[in-house]
Amino acid sequence: MSGGVDSSVAAALLVESGHQVVGATLKLWGGPADSGCCSVTDVEDARAVATRLGIDHHVFNFTDVFEREVVHPYVDAHRRGRTPNPCVECNRQVKFGALLERAGRLGFDVLATGHHARVVSRAGRARLARGADAAKDQSYVLSMLRRAQLEHLVLPVGEMTKDAVRDHARRLGLATAVKPDSQDVCFIESASGRGGFLADRLALHAGEVVDAADGAVVGAVPAVELVTVGQRRGLGVAVDGRRRFALAVDVAARRVVVGDRQAATSGRVALEAVTWVDEPLPSGVSTLAQASAHGRAMAGRWEGVGVRFDRPEPLVAPGQTVALYDPADPDLVVGSGIVASWGPGTLPRRGSNRGRGPE
Repeated sequence: MSGGVDSSVAAALLVESGHQVVGATLKLWGGPADSGCCSVTDVEDARAVATRLGIDHHVFNFTDVFEREVVHPYVDAHRRGRTPNPCVECNRQVKFGALLERAGRLGFDVLATGHHARVVSRAGRARLARGADAAKDQSYVLSMLRRAQLEHLVLPVGEMTKDAVRDHARRLGLATAVKPDSQDVCFIESASGRGGFLADRLALHAGEVVDAADGAVVGAVPAVELVTVGQRRGLGVAVDGRRRFALAVDVAARRVVVGDRQAATSGRVALEAVTWVDEPLPSGVSTLAQASAHGRAMAGRWEGVGVRFDRPEPLVAPGQTVALYDPADPDLVVGSGIVASWGPGTLPRRGSNRGRGPE
């Protein structure tokens, strides 16, 4: 129970269905925070909902595992010029790692959350599918889950729209009915932002901005560690007036390579740390790749080490998660992976994608 409306209603639905329910809120971050899902206010909101529902409520301290498995890798990724997704790693390591393991040790049958996704059965096996509310679907951030985890997971609000969730909370008189959705990384203060957070934990280095077409220096950035591949804002505009996009970030050389919109596309994306919900996809099989929580599904083929797109697509930053879906059942998740780095000094080159983006 994060203290939000979705987990509040998830708990309520399970109580209404006659289950023995215990609420658990995770204390994840010990540092300053003013947003996200683990503030003191969130804990109080979760406890108030539990009291209203007549269920026990506990707070589990997972700050050590969160620091080790989420925060440290987040900082280290930026140190190497990658753009990580801490929410995906929190789900992987904490909620459906440490918490699911603890729930089993405590004798509970299943873990339930307020995620907008669904656990469905296909050929007698548990699979992950998109939530009923396309605008709030969270299957992307759960795409690393395996069948063994899904068999012990319940997602009560996955069949509901967000409006229906809030309506149900109002009918029950839950204070979280009108609470805004959490939008930010929970351990980063809004005032200092990502740059302020990282500046306290690693050395940030100014760097030059180099045009891929001719090697000319066209600008500078205050911190190469904060630049994301595919980024346009903050990189300046050359004298010809063309917009430039980040194509590669080389922290060691203190250099950001930029190019035009066509150059900022690629015909494929290489993935590492790939996990499969069930069986791995055979090489050559069609798939749909989604590179952000509410991004567009990109058609392509699984190549064994990544996806070859049917047409050039915008670059996806190394460190980001790509969720894979089944074209025959586009709501169904088949697996996910993390975008691999192209390596220091890698420059775009021409290829079948008609651009000069990394292949």
